[in-house]
Amino acid sequence: MEVSVVKYSGEDTGRKVTLNDGIFGIEPNDHAIYLDVKQYLANQRQGTHKSKEKAEIAKSTRKIKKQKGTGTARAGSAKSPLFRGGGRVFGPKPRDYSFKLNKKVKELARKSALAYKATDNHIAVIEKFSFDAPKTKEYLKLLANLAVEGKKSLLVLAEPDTNVVLSSRNIRNAKVTTASQLNTYDVLHADNLIISEEAIQKLEELYN
Repeated sequence: MEVSVVKYSGEDTGRKVTLNDGIFGIEPNDHAIYLDVKQYLANQRQGTHKSKEKAEIAKSTRKIKKQKGTGTARAGSAKSPLFRGGGRVFGPKPRDYSFKLNKKVKELARKSALAYKATDNHIAVIEKFSFDAPKTKEYLKLLANLAVEGKKSLLVLAEPDTNVVLSSRNIRNAKVTTASQLNTYDVLHADNLIISEEAIQKLEELYN
């Protein structure tokens, strides 16, 4: 599959790059995508939730009413989960939600996500560019030139560029990443992928 390379201004350079069929042309595996996205979201969870159980409630242990003759159920402690202010039955405790996923499954998931974007023609390849200083206005101009302003976009660079990252940070639904940090969730979440020429080569090195 060939994609035209565009300039920062959005103009066609007249050059084309061939997207590797081993990455962008595979048969997508939906289950691998599901597992990778599930792991990514699980890893975002802090797992610090906590509620007090009966033994952790700070209340008196005296019997709150006599055993018989009240016409109601017997009760021995104000800490009981049956009463307001009592402990919670089997409440949440701090835990780690992360789980292991094989490297090959993660790689297959990322290839599948890229293949979906290639099939939908939602990939734009841009020649190398950089900003002299962090300026949000310049990044907005780039999005407008590529006709993706207001849409969810993901810019994939070969190497980290501090000025570009800082320029995009205040823009909603605009994210910048590198080829080595690319993940399935970000690819699927974005409406459009903007990949630099160098990042295309980097992806081929990583996934071939």
